[in-house]
Amino acid sequence: MRFGCLYKRFSKNLTMPVEVKIRKGEPMERALRRLKKKLDREGVIRDVRAKRYFEKPCEVKRREKKVAAFAAMLRARYENR
Repeated sequence: MRFGCLYKRFSKNLTMPVEVKIRKGEPMERALRRLKKKLDREGVIRDVRAKRYFEKPCEVKRREKKVAAFAAMLRARYENR
């Protein structure tokens, strides 16, 4: 039995199914937890949330620049240790 077949979109309209097969006698809650972990590892939820609203190209660049600056600050902070 398959449970939770979601698709992750890639460029050129290719899709990759994310499936979790329920094991015999496995509770539904455990299968849901496995599905959520798999979706989190694949980045599907993050992509869906990011594409919920249109983001202008300048906003994308600003956000990426802000993330890069934060990472550089952390790198500089822990480089001296």
